[in-house]
Order: sequence, then C-alpha cells, then structure tokens
Amino acid sequence: MSDSEGGLDDFRDRSQKPMRYLANRYGRDHLPFLAIGGLMTIIGAALFSVPAFVLGVALDALFQQTRPFSLPLVPEAWIPASQMGQFWLTVGIVSGSFLIAAIAGYIRGWTLNRVAQDVQHQLRTDTYERMQTQRMAFFDDHKTGEVMSVLNNDVNQLESFLSEDLQAGVRIIVTSLVIGAITLYLHWQLALVTLTMVPMLAYASYRFQQSIEPKYGEVRSSVGRLNARLENNIGGIGVIKSFGQEEYEADRVADASNEYRSANWSAIRTRIAFFPSLTLITAFGYGITFALGGYVFLQGGFSVFTIPLTAGTLVTFLLYSRRLMYPMRQFGQVLNNYQYAYAAAERVVGLLQDPDLLSERESGTELTSIDGAVSYDGVTFSYDDQETIIDDVDLTVTPGETIGLVGPTGAGKTTLTKLLMRLYDTDEGTVRLDGHDIQNITIQSLRRHLGYVSQEPFLFGGTIRENVSYGVSETSDKPIITALEQAGAWEFVEPLDDQLDTVVGERGVKLSGGQRQRLAIARATLKDPSLLVLDEATSHVDNETELVVQQNVADVGADRTTFVIAHRLSTVRNADRIVVLDDGQIVETGTHERLLDADGLYADLWRVQVGDLDALPDTFIRQTVGSADD
Repeated sequence: MSDSEGGLDDFRDRSQKPMRYLANRYGRDHLPFLAIGGLMTIIGAALFSVPAFVLGVALDALFQQTRPFSLPLVPEAWIPASQMGQFWLTVGIVSGSFLIAAIAGYIRGWTLNRVAQDVQHQLRTDTYERMQTQRMAFFDDHKTGEVMSVLNNDVNQLESFLSEDLQAGVRIIVTSLVIGAITLYLHWQLALVTLTMVPMLAYASYRFQQSIEPKYGEVRSSVGRLNARLENNIGGIGVIKSFGQEEYEADRVADASNEYRSANWSAIRTRIAFFPSLTLITAFGYGITFALGGYVFLQGGFSVFTIPLTAGTLVTFLLYSRRLMYPMRQFGQVLNNYQYAYAAAERVVGLLQDPDLLSERESGTELTSIDGAVSYDGVTFSYDDQETIIDDVDLTVTPGETIGLVGPTGAGKTTLTKLLMRLYDTDEGTVRLDGHDIQNITIQSLRRHLGYVSQEPFLFGGTIRENVSYGVSETSDKPIITALEQAGAWEFVEPLDDQLDTVVGERGVKLSGGQRQRLAIARATLKDPSLLVLDEATSHVDNETELVVQQNVADVGADRTTFVIAHRLSTVRNADRIVVLDDGQIVETGTHERLLDADGLYADLWRVQVGDLDALPDTFIRQTVGSADD
C-alpha cells in the first residue's frame, strides 16, 4: 500500500512499545501527582470496602447476637460495652468510611485529571514540533487531514484514556486486591471458589485484546483518511462548485465515511460479543457463591468446607462478591478503551520516534550575518530515490548577484532553491553558503537570512498587518507600508476601510491571486533577508503591476543575493546572470543578450514568449509537448 493509500499506517508499524514510551517520557515529570493519585486510589478502594465488613460484624453481633462485637485493627478499649454504643459506632464507621473515601476520590480525580490535561498539552505540542522537523517529503506523502487526525483525534483519545480509563483500571485492580484479601480472611475456602472466576475473566479479556487490537488500528487509520478527504474537499470547494462535481465529491466522502463505518462496526461487533460474556462469567460466579455459601450456612459445613459460616459473614461475602463482579465487568470496558488508546498511541509515538527527520548537527554553525555567496558542488537529488531531478549541478553565485533560473517545466528550477533552503537535503554533492556546508549550519540561523516567495503564496487567516509582519518581531506600521509599496501592494491596501487591519480570510480567500502574491513579496522584503528567492513571484500579477514589482524588487535585491525563478522570461531579462536548466542539468548560462546570440534553449523559450513560433525547431516542440510539471 502506498503512502497516499495507507496514510500514517507506516508510523504505526515503526512505533516501539508506545505506551511504555509515553509513560517514560511524560510520567516522570508528574510523579508527585501520580503518587498522590495512586495513594488516594488505594485509600478510597480500601475505605469503600470497610462498610460491608462492618455491617456483617454488626449483623452477627447486634442483631443475631451469635458472636461478640469486635473489629480487626480496632482496640477492644475503643469498642463501647453497650449494644447501642456498638450500633452508633457501626454507623460512625460506615459514614466516616464513605466520607473519607469521597474526599480521597476528589483528590484522586483532581490530581490524575491534572496530569492527563498536562500530558495531553505536552504531547500535542511535542508532536507538532516533531512534525515541523520532518522533511518536506513527509508533507508530500501525507495529507493534511491525516496529520490533523494525529494531532487532534489521537491525542484526544489518549487524554480520554488517561483521565478516565487509567483511573478506573487502577481503582479496579486495587478494589479487587482488597476484596480478595478480605474474603480470604473471612472464609478462605469459599473465597477460593469465588475467585476462580478471575482467571476465567482474564482469559476472556486476553482473547478480546488479541481480536480487537488490529481492528482499532484500522479504525484510527480510516478516521485519518476520512479527515483527509473532508479537509481536501472543503479546501477545494470553489473548484468543486465551478466544475459541478458536488455529487461526485459527496460520493467520495460517502465512500470514506463508509470505510470508517465498516471498520468501526467490525470493532463494535467484537466488543458487543465480549461484554455479555463477562456478564455471564460474573453472574455464574455470583450464583455459585450464593448457592455454596447458603448451603454451608444452612448445613454448618460439608465435605471440604469445614469452616462454619454465620449469616453476617455470608451477607458480607455476597456484598463483596457483588462488588467484585462489577469491577471485573468494568475492566472489560477499560481494556477496550486501552486498545483504542493503544492504536492512537502507535501513530503518535510512531511520529515522535520517526528517525526520518531533517538532520541538524548539534554543534552546527550559528550564522549571525551572511555575505550571500552560494555554491552548488556536484549536487544530485531525487524525490524518494526515484527519478533524478537535479543531476550533478555545479553553480557558483557571488554575493549580491541576481540569478535568473529558467527552463522547461520539470527542469528542476524550484527544487534547486529548495535544496538551498534545506527543505530537502542533497543525495550527493554539497550546497555551501559563504563557504559553509549548509548541513553544518543550524537550520534556524540559515533560514533567518533567507526570504522566499512562492508561486502559490500562503496567507494566514488574519489581517494584512499580521501576514506582512509574519516572522518579524515588533515592527511599526511605517516599515510595513514601505514593504507594501515596494511590492506594489499599497495601491490596493490603502483604499480599504481597515487598511492594514483588513482581514484577508482563510488562506487569503478574500483577495485575488495577484494581491496575495504582492502581500507575500511585501512579507519577504520586510524581513530584509540577505538572500532572496522569488519563485514565479509575479505569475499572478498583470503586466503593468509586474513592471512596478520588478523595478522595486530590483531595488530591494540590489545589495543582496537573489534567485528569480521564472517562466515569464521578461521577469529575468535584466538579471546579472541567467541559468538555464533542462532535465536537472545546467545547459546554458549568461546574460539575456548572450543567450539569445547563442541560439540555444533559452532563445527557443524566448521565441515562445514573443510569439515567434514559426522559428522554433521541431525537436523543441516535441520536447515541450512531452514535458511534465516542475
């Protein structure tokens, strides 16, 4: 299954002991709260078990008067001599046990829920930070909705388990141990019979776990695919409407939803078959306890059951058996939710443990300033070790030089600059900045000196001011307006009612393509980078605006190294040097005039621009028709 089909399932396969990893990574910071919560769980479970024992003693001593009133761990001197005094002592112990257990339950809930919320917050932020350090190939291979599913749904599932099910699991275990110990103390022979249902429940739970684990994994994966489909369709709603494909896309969403429904229903069928089996086992255990205990009480013992059983002890035993049955059934739900959380943890931890990150030397060079000298030495690159995109490229750029990168679609122009920005790392060769191998430069300091404007600029759902000043701390309106003027954007911003405070909408949807592009140029120029990359930065503006932007960008780029990627060759006509790429290799370099005189690939591209199609050679036409997108 490909990544596009399998989503983030590859991370599930990579994760190693996800629950233990999360406990080691996040549990140690919360040990005090965890210890308090655990202690309160033990105290609460123990105290909730006290009333049944005390009532059994009171039943025998006060109402049937078959034995003296005595309680373990309570000195005889503390027990009143009168019957009424013993009665009110019983009332006080029962009431006090419930009251203290309730207080312990509150403290337990407060501490463990606090831990759950803190871990959820830390886990989500750590996962997001880890996601940001992924190579760009990660985002090429995985859909936004799938990544969102990990950051949101999976992390929330883990928080739900930590805040509710983990507490319930600990409480069930402690309660079972306490009740088991008390019943063995009261009548060990009958207790052995009652406790035989525990291994039966354990076996049923084991079989359930083995069956449900892969099904919950598929549920988490199908949720990610459904989210990816919904995110994709909502983001492309304009295209869907313009092509009249609402019914087609509704069918595709229905298919993704049905895939989730099928996966979830398979897990539900397993779950609903499991819980009745727990009920039958616990009911059988309770019935055997009542029948056998009642017979021992009535007969005064028989066969191997040689220890007599009083009415109070039998009632206590039945109450404890009842309390033991419910936690055993509830444990099945905890186990069910654990498997659901485990499937979520596999994807989250798989991402946290993923080694395929953009590597950064711990002792990397921190660049405080750069001159802007760039060199590519024998650089070769391919996406996912498939078709070579950049093939043994050598290029040296001097500080302050403006380089135009042109060539047919798919020639590798954009990829060459992405290697400079370390959005990808080379397969072979070295990219250097001011003589430093960029892989030995800290990523933050490298990109601090870079400005980038893409062909399809991204705007955040905020104001014009927020978008233009993005990445620049504490700037006033004046430099923002200057940057807008340099980008040819102030002419449409100034007439707006709110000017810089105008909200652009999600992804800048309230602006035209050209307006978004000019804001992106303003954002790059306000950053005042020492090295500027313009990737088809004027592709969405009209010719008149392009002339303004070109002149202003030329002024901005006069004292900095600038790479200008262009299909519209007029954009790079005045570049210091034009580099022509074809099939991942540099085939020509020179100024506009010299390249025209050379009558090579650049001259053919220029003829296409000016409409001189009759002068194009047949080989160029055939190559152009068969070329792929860059």
